[in-house]
Amino acid sequence: MKFAHLADCHLGSWQHSELNALSIQSFQKVISLCLKEKVDFILIAGDLFDSSYPSIDTLKDAFKEFKKIKDEKIPVFIIAGSHDYSMSGKTFLDVLEKAGFCKNVSIFEEKNGILFLQPTTYGNVAIYGYPGKKSGLEVSEIERIKLQDAPGLFKILMLHTTLRSAVPNPRIKTVDDSMLPAVNYLALGHLHINYNKNNKVYAGPTFPNNLPELEELQGGSFYIFDNGKIEKHYIRLKEVLVINYETNNVLNATEELIDLLKKESIKDKIVILKLSGILEQGRMSDIDFIKIGAYAKEKQVYTLLKNTSKLQFAEPDLELDTINTEDMESQIIKKFKESNQNKLNHLISPLIKALQIEKIDDEKNSIFEERLLSEVKKVMGL
Repeated sequence: MKFAHLADCHLGSWQHSELNALSIQSFQKVISLCLKEKVDFILIAGDLFDSSYPSIDTLKDAFKEFKKIKDEKIPVFIIAGSHDYSMSGKTFLDVLEKAGFCKNVSIFEEKNGILFLQPTTYGNVAIYGYPGKKSGLEVSEIERIKLQDAPGLFKILMLHTTLRSAVPNPRIKTVDDSMLPAVNYLALGHLHINYNKNNKVYAGPTFPNNLPELEELQGGSFYIFDNGKIEKHYIRLKEVLVINYETNNVLNATEELIDLLKKESIKDKIVILKLSGILEQGRMSDIDFIKIGAYAKEKQVYTLLKNTSKLQFAEPDLELDTINTEDMESQIIKKFKESNQNKLNHLISPLIKALQIEKIDDEKNSIFEERLLSEVKKVMGL
């Protein structure tokens, strides 16, 4: 028996066009490898899409790959994840299933507080599944599941959730592994981590879903189970280069960042500029990212990204004359104006006042936003 286990594809998650393209290409690469390895079937343990309502382009790309799988007569078994799950119970996974591209194995019924999962059988395999849900709502439900017996079959349970054993110090509710029914293989999704213990396996994402993941994981992954051997396959379509830059003065940051790029081979790579430090001089706007980007493009970078989450502003040294909270705002504004001379300082107080207008009961968001914008425009003289 040979099968592939993937999860957390999050197709359509990236707004950045180059990274969205890589996400799709990584999924295509996974499917290509599955066909090359001649797997008997494919498991997708949730979050095929990043949304329960993916874009038309994302659907076209996905359907094209599923068509390839169907043409090779390889069945795909799937469950919904927390992203492609819908409270209505209707998702585009239903469309894939109706087209004959996959089988949703989340089949269960509740009796006396117990969730009885029914098997989907294929050859000598019994596949069970339960969907992931928003905000971890599936956790308490998973602890109530039992499997309808399938004697003599290799049992696979597909879940999209957080296992307690996989998270050292969980801050969220997790599934107690000891509460789960015994199976031969636990195909997991949801956590984008490297985890393979006692046939409990998180496949990891087929492509990182955000910038910190891109820095950490560098690419995607999935697993192939081959007659008891569980092997992880990595998907690395582009090299990721992280350039760290720490500073407290960004006045010269533009040229310094370009100098750092000059020291590296950046052609056809994903380059992440990771900025950190506490700013004492200059502002973010003093960094000319357009100029930096133009240099990187000239050197044929695949894409240039910036991570400024660790770049912080020094807290202003404001000594207030009184602790009267009613007067605190005006004192802060006064101190700020004195230490930051600018011709637009006279707009601070009226802008704050304009932004303090409240939403009227039963007022539509669009009307409130329009009213708020109108007040701001008045202050700005626009």
